[in-house]
Amino acid sequence: MGERGAFLCGVVEGFYGRPWSMEQRKALFRWMEKWGLNTYLYGPKDDLKHRLLWREVYSHEEEAQLKALVSEAESRGLRFVYALSPGQDIVFSSSCDVTLLKRKLRQVADLGCKAFAVLFDDIDHSLCQADRDAFSSFAHAQVSVVNEIFRFLGEPSVFLFCPTEYCGSLCSPSVAKSPYLLTVGEDLLPGISVIWTGSKVISRELSAESLADVRAALQRPPLVWDNLHANDYDSRRVFLGPFKGRPPGLRAHIRGLLLNPNCEFEANYIPLHTLGAWFRAGSEEKTDGRGAYCPEKMLSAALQDWLEELNQPLQPGRRNRPAELGSSGARSKSRNSEGADNHCARKAPAEVPPGRRSPSGASLGPNLNLQKEEREQATDAASRGKEGGPKVGRQGKTPSVEDDGGRGREGKEGDRERNGPSGSARVKGQGRAPCGGKGPLSEQEVRLLVGLYFLPHEHGPAARRLLKDLTWLKSNSHYVSVNGKKSQPHKVEEWRLRASSFQAACEEIARLHGSVVNSVNRAFLYDLYPYVWDLRNTALVAKAFVTWLDGRVLNDSCPAGSWRNCFQWCGTTAGADVLGVESEPWVFKGGLSGEVQMLLPIGANGELFSHPPPLFPTSRLYNIRPFQNRDKAELYRMVRQLHLKTQGKCDSAVSHPDLIGDRYVGASLALCPEYSFVLEDELGVCGCALGVLDARSFAKRYQASWLPAMRDKYRPRAHGGAASQEAAQLFQDELSDYPDSLLYHFPSRLCLDALPELVDCSVTRSLLTALLTALKANGSQGVFCEVLPTDHPRLEFLAKLGFLEIPRGETRLREALVLGRLL
Repeated sequence: MGERGAFLCGVVEGFYGRPWSMEQRKALFRWMEKWGLNTYLYGPKDDLKHRLLWREVYSHEEEAQLKALVSEAESRGLRFVYALSPGQDIVFSSSCDVTLLKRKLRQVADLGCKAFAVLFDDIDHSLCQADRDAFSSFAHAQVSVVNEIFRFLGEPSVFLFCPTEYCGSLCSPSVAKSPYLLTVGEDLLPGISVIWTGSKVISRELSAESLADVRAALQRPPLVWDNLHANDYDSRRVFLGPFKGRPPGLRAHIRGLLLNPNCEFEANYIPLHTLGAWFRAGSEEKTDGRGAYCPEKMLSAALQDWLEELNQPLQPGRRNRPAELGSSGARSKSRNSEGADNHCARKAPAEVPPGRRSPSGASLGPNLNLQKEEREQATDAASRGKEGGPKVGRQGKTPSVEDDGGRGREGKEGDRERNGPSGSARVKGQGRAPCGGKGPLSEQEVRLLVGLYFLPHEHGPAARRLLKDLTWLKSNSHYVSVNGKKSQPHKVEEWRLRASSFQAACEEIARLHGSVVNSVNRAFLYDLYPYVWDLRNTALVAKAFVTWLDGRVLNDSCPAGSWRNCFQWCGTTAGADVLGVESEPWVFKGGLSGEVQMLLPIGANGELFSHPPPLFPTSRLYNIRPFQNRDKAELYRMVRQLHLKTQGKCDSAVSHPDLIGDRYVGASLALCPEYSFVLEDELGVCGCALGVLDARSFAKRYQASWLPAMRDKYRPRAHGGAASQEAAQLFQDELSDYPDSLLYHFPSRLCLDALPELVDCSVTRSLLTALLTALKANGSQGVFCEVLPTDHPRLEFLAKLGFLEIPRGETRLREALVLGRLL
């Protein structure tokens, strides 16, 4: 392995965001040894001393950790490559900066490291005045420093250089004619290998032909830094698919291949497992030039091994947790630090162009010494959970992934059956208890998970089928429109069959979400949960919308609005295919969730779909569907329950059990049932979103029919008492007139209610999104929400979702704009 010509194949830890823990790296080294990989490159972007503070040497504690890491790699037969990124602020002509660079690398060499990399990616091409006076070009300045460092270290057998033009799309005017690359190829010492990512930052395919020009320009075979599975450019995507698009014969034309994988450690089992198979296949290359590597076959083998790994009781970060953090509160909060924080921290820093994914980057964060900080974060999270976390359940216990809060509701039994949106009988929880225990994942569930999060340029079978069905249902919704022609019953039947298939796929995603939450492998849960949770919420909205389409959407001939004009992006295939094979994956954000979202009428409004995961993961199953007449009693009971809890007034409610329901939701359910949605979980209805497409028309109907009926129903009777008088008074005031300036821009109105005991607040946001989708589909261009200033619970509820109340008076229009923009 010490030979200069050995092929390097392995892993680079070079992503934006929280670095892997020491335990995770040790697990990585075990994987690499088992699968035959031989090289690990250390370059985590949240090690400040890797890039921003590259001049500073490591402390004694950091030295000890780095030395242990080098020793662990060598004990597994792996080559440890240490990378440094000084390019942001180095003065190439400064003897002081060069001396500091040598000092830093000498410190690492004294720890036992024998292989190095100097990275100059994602930096400004311009030189300071001193460098312009000393060097003829930017490339010349870099090459001079790198050559000097290479000699200083004794010309190690492995020394890597990352150029600023590290892929074909960054070369000007082309790879073959780039003055920068030609200078590097001419002046860089022969023993230094040059890093290259391919024709793009994230190359869909790599071939010998595609590398011919760069090999000629550099005068040496490049070392490929492969970003195929890198996901730090998109917070909604993770890639679980196999190593693909690189024939095993490619190794004859390159110095090596290092895979820069997902930020989430547990997501990299299949990518690295199949990379090892690819490497072995290249070693066993047949004489006819055809390799023995088949991605689909290797995926099946890797999936079987991963299934065993997933069913191991591993803890978050693969490290032993302190005993004091074993409580349910700390256990649940640790997901926040390991999952949600990592999920948000992957964003590239401001100095890197949006979406730019490179071999190296700048990201501020912790250095090598992470363990102490993580303990402090977990302890702090536990204390914050006691003060500001979710409400304590019946037993006084904080809800966690094992306990959804012990929530029960008035008049509901846990084992009753209800009909689902498709009309078939549905046993509570799809056969799962409301508070599921930890258990193993099935092979079918893992295959589905991989198919939903496959590769940056390719979806798996389940994802392709989901997008195909939704696209077809959208394009053919006129067959089931409320005012469409019914002359083609076979088309209506076909539409409903496809809709049933799509709804079943969405329900399968919801069950997968519950299985992930209940997985015995908590390391896997905390790394993958934000992604599965995000797709679950998107699927809830899409399923509700498809259900709503049948008999409620207006066709294109309706003057209220055009169905097809509601869409900003109406592609019939995957986003990457629509935008072209040569597009970088970050051009279209969101992966499968983003593509489903963009097929909905309000898909371009990312604010509705982007929100942080819940603090406490819950496996409770939720469903969002259009209102049905049988739901009225439950909705009335829910609204009455909320009112009694918050207002503390029960006389009128006791005398008139329907009063609260009639006052707050009755008119919408009676006059606009087609824009009413209910949220239900395994215990029953727990929320509703009620909409009015045309508020002006609704006001007229309210005064003409609903208000007289209510006045008659609650007319004061003889000896009715104060409660009867109060009930009647609620319906004496007519519906307020809305100013034309408001209704011109925001013609629609909504009302939102949900029980406060909900553990996962995001489902109420999805409920609201389903209603806005329906309103938009039938032509609405804006929506407002009117809340009485005295209705404090509803104000708090809307504020929790990120929306503001519209008070009565002159400020109503201004506040309406805040909510209306989301539509």
